[in-house]
Amino acid sequence: MGVDATRFVVSDMALPDVPQVAALEQAVFTLPWSQHAFEYELQHNPMAHFLVLREAEQHARPDETTRPLLGYGGFWLIVDEAHICTLAIEPAWRGIGLGELLLLSLLDRAMAVQAIVATLEARISNTVARRLYEKYGFALVGARKGYYHDNHEDAVIMTTEPMDSQPFQNRLQHLRRALWQRLREGELTASSHHARMT
Repeated sequence: MGVDATRFVVSDMALPDVPQVAALEQAVFTLPWSQHAFEYELQHNPMAHFLVLREAEQHARPDETTRPLLGYGGFWLIVDEAHICTLAIEPAWRGIGLGELLLLSLLDRAMAVQAIVATLEARISNTVARRLYEKYGFALVGARKGYYHDNHEDAVIMTTEPMDSQPFQNRLQHLRRALWQRLREGELTASSHHARMT
């Protein structure tokens, strides 16, 4: 999917992005990574692959010198497994498909770097995230008791089937088309609303 042709752009995370990433991390997670942790991942971890999400430049407001970060995500490539270690969307921008766009972008990148499967941990209570992961073919394969230090909540371990398998590719192709349509419709709705307000 050519995400640069929509209202949103997904690109590689760079060091100038880190202050915004760290601020969003602090806002949405109870056990946030530090700014230094993200800097370390970008500069010293060859297994790290991190992406950021913004509105396309033509949608930025004239007064914005830097387009605000709407989300970010990343994974570590461990042998042939893409371990998704973080994914976050700015709260004001949730519910319109951006988390899905980031997840799809991470899976595309994982396949591009020859990952065979993708895996992740999620809070057992985070049903919204778990539904999204299940939609994209992640299945429950285990649990980690007391994994989260803030409240000792369990984590579920989820993983995909081989991403180069035909069933997984068929699922991805179907979901990609549906997401493209959803984002296009959202863009048209936003444009129509703007036209009525001016």
